[in-house]
Amino acid sequence: MVRVTTADYEPSKELVEEALELLRIASKTGKVKRGTNETTKALERGVAKIAYVADNTDPVEVVLHIPLLSRDRKIPCIVVPDKKQLGEAAGLSNVSAAAVAIIDPGEAAPMLESVAKKIESARAKAGGSG
Repeated sequence: MVRVTTADYEPSKELVEEALELLRIASKTGKVKRGTNETTKALERGVAKIAYVADNTDPVEVVLHIPLLSRDRKIPCIVVPDKKQLGEAAGLSNVSAAAVAIIDPGEAAPMLESVAKKIESARAKAGGSG
């Protein structure tokens, strides 16, 4: 069970791995926003293509609004287990990240489309509304 209680589905391990690989590629070839504030701004402005939230953020309350905002803006959002893993995938060495948003996927554009569809499917199976 995820601690980010505002998420309306629990992603599979495979989906998390694919989403983190997407983030690794996008951080090298595209543009990403790192951190809760930057991610929130990207979602509010509608420029984020996908949002990530770390489940082990402490206190978790600082990121609870991100899945809600993502849903409101119809932007895919995925909860990943570890903030250190999220930071590394976002191109931060030895720094954790509570939240990240991809603005420009770069060379990972086709992969972004695939991950977004899988998130949509997982949300539908879990009964999340779009």
